[in-house]
Amino acid sequence: MLVVISKRELLDSGVKPNQIISINFEDLEYEALQEYHALHEYIVERLIPNAPVYVFLDEVQHVPQFEKVVGSLFIKPNVDIYITGSNAYFMSSDIATLLTGRYVQIEMLPLSFKEFYSVYSQQNLSDMDIYNLYIEHSSFPRLVRVEDDESIDEYLESILNTVVLKDIVTRLKITNTLTSYGRKTDNKTVEKYLQGLKDGLLIYEVDRFDVKEKALLQRNAKYYVVDSAFRKFLLSRTDSDRGHILENIVYLELVRRGYRVYVGQLQNGEIDFVAKKTHRLEYYQVSYTVMEDTMLRRELSPLEQLDDNYPKYLLTMDVLHKTDNHNGIEQKNVLDWLLE
Repeated sequence: MLVVISKRELLDSGVKPNQIISINFEDLEYEALQEYHALHEYIVERLIPNAPVYVFLDEVQHVPQFEKVVGSLFIKPNVDIYITGSNAYFMSSDIATLLTGRYVQIEMLPLSFKEFYSVYSQQNLSDMDIYNLYIEHSSFPRLVRVEDDESIDEYLESILNTVVLKDIVTRLKITNTLTSYGRKTDNKTVEKYLQGLKDGLLIYEVDRFDVKEKALLQRNAKYYVVDSAFRKFLLSRTDSDRGHILENIVYLELVRRGYRVYVGQLQNGEIDFVAKKTHRLEYYQVSYTVMEDTMLRRELSPLEQLDDNYPKYLLTMDVLHKTDNHNGIEQKNVLDWLLE
């Protein structure tokens, strides 16, 4: 899908079709090109002198020593190379060793709430209705128009089976699964699973940031999942966990907006997110509701401990008081914020 979208954007921008070389190695039509010398020859024959050429190599893990082809093309002028592959091959730092710093990694997140909203906004649905669809029906693009739970569960299960059972177990050589399967496990096994889930882009690790000292802390990181629908799929319920789900969505949105995101550690308590971009910080506290005064005071307290002038936000689902300002702490309705 990503390759198709990228090619379409190039063509729309005026790039000619003969400037695009696209190969999917799961297509038997290109089986002969799985030998790297043949692949290199095929591409070089199609390069155009004095014109940019865009090379897409999809599922490139089927080509042993593909990095030699990439390295050779890298030194040629006017050649842009885009490669994709399974998590089993690309999930570790091995790819960095193979390409020796000659690449930029692009991580694709599922649809943002704003993107998802644009699909349903013409229907007779409230913002809250669309939000509930977003967290229950998944934000993966393939599932946007799918509404039956069985199809959604099958797709989510296929992702888990592929990444966990195939990619992580195979790539990281994990022989024991978790205790729930009746087998022994240990901390190292759990750490391998966590690392595999991170490398497979199913979960994100968020480090803690000492707000007073403005320094990273190497302990007690928090984890967020790439799509909230996994919670419903695995736990069968979302209503009892709505605060954590909302926090998860805010984290992903901050990442989409280009921030480095941390958990703010205070001497007494924590701030949900410290968002950093260049030398600027922003602080975010997330709560499903603060309509009760005790809840409002609890959520404001960590932000009130800060003694700098960086922006501070309280994001909630509340419609009432959604533009209140609490001594410099700006309260916002989180759906409005997600749609900005």
